[in-house]
Amino acid sequence: MNNVYWWHKLWSGLRQVSGDDAYERYLAHWQERHAHEDRQPLDRKRFFKAEQARKWNGVRRCC
Repeated sequence: MNNVYWWHKLWSGLRQVSGDDAYERYLAHWQERHAHEDRQPLDRKRFFKAEQARKWNGVRRCC
């Protein structure tokens, strides 16, 4: 296998670990589970806004 393959695998792994590929994973999940419904998936901006709200709205600590 060549270096391009390994760089691609490394880059994909880093994106997955860091959460950078969250929108792409959301779209894949949405296509698999919700595409038959009469709705559209969230756009990237609304997805990240919803994720930030989900992640931080429940945090109630001082530090």
